[in-house]
This record gives sequence, structure tokens and C-alpha cells, in this order.
Amino acid sequence: MAVPSFLARERTVAGPGYSRWLVPPAALAVHLCIGQVYATSVYKSALVEHFDSTLTAIGVIFSVAIVMLGLSAALFGTWVDRNGPRAAMFVSACFWVAGFLVAALGIATNQLWLVYLGYGGIGGIGLGIGYISPVSTLIKWFPDRPGLATGMAIMGFGGGALVASPLSGRLMSLYDSSYDSGDSGSVPSGDAVMMLFLTFAAVYLVFMMFGAFTVRVPPDGWKPEGWDPSTVRSKALVTTASVSANNAVRTPQFWLLWTVLFCNVTAGIGILEQAQPMIQDFFRENGDSSVAAAAAGGFVGLLSIANMAGRFVWSSTSDVIGRKPIYLVYLGVGLVCYVLLATVGPSSTVLFVLLAAVIISFYGGGFATIPAYLRDLFGTYQVGAIHGRLLTAWSAAGVAGPLIVNGFLDAQGEPGNLVAADYRPALFTMVALLAVGLVANLLVRPVAERFHEPSATPGNPEREESRA
Repeated sequence: MAVPSFLARERTVAGPGYSRWLVPPAALAVHLCIGQVYATSVYKSALVEHFDSTLTAIGVIFSVAIVMLGLSAALFGTWVDRNGPRAAMFVSACFWVAGFLVAALGIATNQLWLVYLGYGGIGGIGLGIGYISPVSTLIKWFPDRPGLATGMAIMGFGGGALVASPLSGRLMSLYDSSYDSGDSGSVPSGDAVMMLFLTFAAVYLVFMMFGAFTVRVPPDGWKPEGWDPSTVRSKALVTTASVSANNAVRTPQFWLLWTVLFCNVTAGIGILEQAQPMIQDFFRENGDSSVAAAAAGGFVGLLSIANMAGRFVWSSTSDVIGRKPIYLVYLGVGLVCYVLLATVGPSSTVLFVLLAAVIISFYGGGFATIPAYLRDLFGTYQVGAIHGRLLTAWSAAGVAGPLIVNGFLDAQGEPGNLVAADYRPALFTMVALLAVGLVANLLVRPVAERFHEPSATPGNPEREESRA
């Protein structure tokens, strides 16, 4: 797919004296916008009522978006590496905004399939391309600290709901005067959600275009002042060799990391997708919840903070202790937290919030650390394309997580009448998944030399293009 000249990679090469610290804000501008997908639980009940549907059917919107994220990242990963982040961010903005517009039309005409197509399908393509667009670029700008780099690249995605969740509540109250965000029984109208989508489309277009036209790529051969590339040889599991995307998918390491990501994401996504109604249900007696809708919306925002902080803090920590050990923390400690959430979580709101926040911080950390893990095992050559293909694990998790949670909940009763015990089967299913991921991570070993690309030049876009 050709791109216009103003989006060409060569137009984005940084000049002499350019500071690499100017690149993270461009990445954040895009990721904070597409991270809105984590705030879907805020208006989930409104869509259930508007379309006279079920939690599972409305949850499919989120699942389709995540499936399309993974598929588009896998399909266009090499294209993103070849054409650079500006073209990718521009295309991402177009698809993401168009998705909101089509979904708004679906709500206005009471056509649920249009919401699937718009927010899920079209918007999901924008999610995938936008998600991977800054990753390989920041890894090249920060070869000395790849965990920090990927944490910065992906931190904004986890923090998207921090902005979108409270903003959604305020805007829906503005668009529907009968909606009271402080009343747990109040549900906004479908028209309010429609207007919310139109507002997001306009705002996100501006911010994402800012990111697209301010991002830069390093010139060939650039490296940080004082950094010696040979120092990476002394670190466990870190290679200085290069592996192509096509060869990477033939290695057991790729599929072990695919399993690790799938298990970690499925466990976290089950909470995020159901966050607002979940905290209300955990503390419900005689049909009434002690947690107001506004407080539940604040819980979504708090999880967004944990998600965002985990992406930066845990991925940066991985630069010190290594990728494999940090995933032992994500999966092992996360498993324990899930057991506690299911058994003693309903005893205290503070304990529930704390456990959920830790779980979501591991979820976010897993996302932010996986590109650095891939860089360690496969090198920087086509790491963006490899990352894109690995994100099919996110697609699978985007289906599995909501289906597990919503399937169990739909079998237990109607929204608004559920209690903590109704969640336990789903939560213990997540415990089993985390155990599988823990074993997969323990099996990761260095990539065999037969998969290396001896003639490839890491960071050379012309070479990458010739192999695409």
C-alpha cells in the first residue's frame, strides 16, 4: 500500500541535534486516544438497554475491536516498519475516527450490527495500526533501555480510560439531563452515547494528527551518546543477532510468548471489560449496591491509572531484572491476587480495589514488556512486524476474556441483580489460565542460530522493505 509523499518515512528522519525525548509525547498523543477502548464498560449498560440486548451481545463489540486490533497489527506490521510511524499514525486516526462515526449511526438507527462494524471492525483496524506504530520507533530511539521505551510507547494506551471514563460520564450527563452519574440505578440514553461517540471522533482526530505530524525516526546508524552496543551480549536471553518476522513465527519462543501474552491478557481483560458493573455487584445486598455509579466510574479510572503505571514501572523494572523474571511476577503473583479477589475480595471495598489494581498493573506491564522481550530474543530487525503478529494473542484474549466473564454472568442472572459469588467461576478460570502462562514463560530459551539473518542490517528500512 503506497502512501502520499508527505507521509513518507524519509520525510520523518530526525535532523542533527534532535532530542529523542520529543518522540514519547507523539506516541502518547495516539495511544491516549485509542486507549478509550478500555472505557467501554462506562456505557455498556446503556447499550444493553438501548438495543434491548444482553451483556454478552454488547460485549461482542469490545471483542470484535480487540480481534481486529490483533489481526490488523499482524497484517500491517511489516507495512508499518517499512513506511514509518507517521503514515501509520495517520491511517490509524482515519480508521479510529471513522469507527466512531459509523457506530454513532448504528445507535441512531438502532442497528447493532453497525456498531459492530464501526467501533469493532473499522475502529479495531485503527486500534491495531495505531498500537504498533510507535513501538519499533521508540525501541530504535532507546536501544539502551528498551523496557523504558516500550513502557513509554504503550503507557498511554493503558491511560486512555483515565481520561475517557470520567469524560464519558460528564458528557452523557450533558447530553441526557435525566441521567445522574451519582445514582447507581441511572442509565444514560442511547442518544447520549451517540453524541458521546461523535464528540470523541472530533477530539481524537485532532490529537492523533498532532502525534502523526510530530513523530520522527532516527537516522541510519544513530545510537545514544556513550552507549556501547556490545554491552547487551552479557545479558541473559538478549541477542545481537537479527530474526525476520517470517522466521520468528517458526520458533518455539514466539509461540511460548504468544501463550504468555494470551493468558496474561485474558485474565486482565475479564476485569477491565466488566469493571464498572463488577464493583457494584461485588457489594450488592437486596438488589442495591453500596457503590454508586459515579464511584464505579471512578474505579474504572483508578484501574486505568494502575494499567498505565504498570506499563511504565514494570517494563522499566524489566530493564534491571530481565524480561523472564518480570513475567514470573506478572503471572505468579497475579495468580495469587485472583484467588484472593474471588475469596476475600467481597469482604472489603478497599481490598477489592487494591487487588484489582495490582492485577491490572500486571496486565499493563505485560503489554509494555512484551515488545522488549521480543527485541531481546529476535533483535531489532522487523521487531515491529513480529510484535504485530504476536498481538493475535490479544485478539484471541479479546474474545476469550469477555466470553468467559459474560458467559458465566449471563448464566447467573440479569445485570443489576448479580452478586460477588456469581463471579467466582470466571475468576477461578482466570487462575488456571495464569498457571498455564507461568509454565510457558519458564520454558523460554534463546532462539537457535539457524533462525538468524546474518545478512540483515538492523534498523535499515531499505533492507526491511526488500524482505517484506
